[in-house]
Amino acid sequence: MTMNSKINEASSHQPAREKLDPALIKMAWILLFGTLAPLFDTTITNVAIHTLSQALNASVTTIQWVMTSYLLALGMVIPITGWAVDRFGGKRMWLFALAVFFTGSILCSLSWNVGSLIAFRAIQGIGGGFMMPIMQTMLVRSARDQKLGKLMAVAGLPALLGPILGPVLGGVIVENLNWRWIFFVNIPICLIAMIWAWRGLPEEENVKRTSRLDILGLSLISPALVLIIYGLAQVGTHHGFGHSEVLIPLLIGLLLLVSFVGYTLRKKESPLIDLSLFKVHSFTAASFLFFLSGLSTYGAMLLLPMYYQQIRGEGVLASGLLLMPQGIGMLLTRALAGKLTDQIGPRPVVLAGTLLTALGTWPFTAAGADTSHLLLAMTLVVRGAGLGGIFLPVMAASYQGLRKEQIPDASSASRIIQQVGGAFGASVLAVILQNQLDAHTAIDLAAKATSFNHTFLWSLGFTVIGLIPAAFLPGRSASSEGSGK
Repeated sequence: MTMNSKINEASSHQPAREKLDPALIKMAWILLFGTLAPLFDTTITNVAIHTLSQALNASVTTIQWVMTSYLLALGMVIPITGWAVDRFGGKRMWLFALAVFFTGSILCSLSWNVGSLIAFRAIQGIGGGFMMPIMQTMLVRSARDQKLGKLMAVAGLPALLGPILGPVLGGVIVENLNWRWIFFVNIPICLIAMIWAWRGLPEEENVKRTSRLDILGLSLISPALVLIIYGLAQVGTHHGFGHSEVLIPLLIGLLLLVSFVGYTLRKKESPLIDLSLFKVHSFTAASFLFFLSGLSTYGAMLLLPMYYQQIRGEGVLASGLLLMPQGIGMLLTRALAGKLTDQIGPRPVVLAGTLLTALGTWPFTAAGADTSHLLLAMTLVVRGAGLGGIFLPVMAASYQGLRKEQIPDASSASRIIQQVGGAFGASVLAVILQNQLDAHTAIDLAAKATSFNHTFLWSLGFTVIGLIPAAFLPGRSASSEGSGK
């Protein structure tokens, strides 16, 4: 009888251990709502670049700075996020980031010319640069020994909703409303997010790893990221990597980055970013995948709307709707990917997700102007399902085996790698596409479609390369691993 009662008691507690703490779920929803603002803002602004160019009487080269200034500000502040969270606490920094993004959104909506818009977008970028690493740090620290796969399935929801709703919302604004509504939509989101965070987020205990900011480290890494991202942003403008406006900032940025690594490895106390993170195999493998995702994921996200608009002749709103199946596919595998990551580990999930992504990209290597929309929609569902099986497990794997005090640095480092990888991927595929277009002397639709086919083939190749670092991810997720241990 005693034995039976113990068995019953154990079985009754088993489901509870499988569920996330309600307090953690509440924190996740508060933080996730705030991240909707920068995620939607980036997608909508991408869609509206042509509209902004016409409304502000700016050239394409000039209007690209609306995006570039945001990315440069983002890259400048990401390296100090880990220090700031430790020094001031997660809740304070989260409210600060929201307030800065809110202020930048108001100023952007009041812009009187392209110069003021570029400057105010940089303010937005400062707020946006803080938000994602802060969110990841607060969630993973609070999770302790709870299942990271399930947590990332919740934390990754805004990143999945962005590709679904962002292009559609952007298309509605571009086709029906004034361009200022691109930034007006952020204001209520930020207001609600600030009130909710003020009332609902717990006061986080300050770790206070250091009271002093590593000024020398910051003076090396921030300019390095700014110059690298700037150089990559210029690749599309100058149609290649051989132009001085691309090479000079890239080379100087890489030199500063190498100097930062050398300086940090010699620094014994309180480095800006703890590079010993890369001694953890799971974090190193995840970092390679974060970078490669820029080639396979972000680059293809640039190609897909261009294909629908330039080859299929679709408008902004229609192309946004046609891309929705990819986001739906990501949503379909979100919960399953998180559950399987906890049960069998990230490695098999990411390997399967990579193969699905490759399968969903392959039909675009032969898609023309008359390819069935139904076939492409089904293909995008498969591609989205694969992306959902990559993004969430890689995020979970990047935190496995880390100590609690390493989590802020891991959030900053992974975000840096994602940003550089995204910029690199978009620039590389843009150059490949332009070279393909230039190689075809004919300017008919069939030749343009062939150029897109060849570029998608490159994207497919980059996706397959991701199988290599994926093989080095953890094969199973032990309960003893994870954050806070």
